[in-house]
Amino acid sequence: MDLLSLPRLGLVVPPENPTAEPEFGALLGGRVNVYTARFPTTPGLGLRDMLESYNRVLPDTLGRFGGMRLDAAVVACSASHYLLGPDGDRAFCAELSERAGYPVTSSTQAILAACAALGVRRLTLVSPYQPWLTDTSRAFWERAGLTVDGIVSVPAGPAPDGGPHYDPYRVTTASILDRTAAAGHPDDTAVLFTGTGMGTLAALDELARREPGRVLLTSNLASAWWARRTVAGGAAGPEHPLLGRLEKAAV
Repeated sequence: MDLLSLPRLGLVVPPENPTAEPEFGALLGGRVNVYTARFPTTPGLGLRDMLESYNRVLPDTLGRFGGMRLDAAVVACSASHYLLGPDGDRAFCAELSERAGYPVTSSTQAILAACAALGVRRLTLVSPYQPWLTDTSRAFWERAGLTVDGIVSVPAGPAPDGGPHYDPYRVTTASILDRTAAAGHPDDTAVLFTGTGMGTLAALDELARREPGRVLLTSNLASAWWARRTVAGGAAGPEHPLLGRLEKAAV
């Protein structure tokens, strides 16, 4: 197989994110070639200021692909796009697409597209974020017309002061499974694991076996699903079971 003949997906990720590229590779391997640009580092900035800076520099970060031909691109940072609200996010992605000359979406817009295709109207959020950012995430989905049935907080562990420490990059599969099992979910709610930096594929494999009828979504899974529909078409290569599971349920 000629590897360079496969569709090309650009991926924009935060500089410290260790998860997006491996998960996209696992989900799309053999069907799409994934190329990455990373946001610049932001020493000294707090979390909100850092996220706002990502939105400011996103056009230039996409421009770092230079003259490489891309078929589409995903901005794999949910948190920065929560700050824009659903309408601002949609308009920003449309502007980026027009400038780039190929479709550009955010992980948040990919989730909304997946929800529409799956007929999802209700969500339970599984969030590794600080409380203020979890609240921002909830408000984003509710403004988009979805009902949030509940929130399962998944901290990375205890902080030095004894409270929870939030770091999406350090959340474990065991913690995800323990927290979601303890919470329980209404029968008609989809479960959304938000954030591109929290590793979720191993947890989703287990949860899909436990609840075969439950809609399970993550920022990276929904984005890979969008990419599959947008650029992969009939490309050769094995289909990841989680993507196949979504596609069978979609309209």
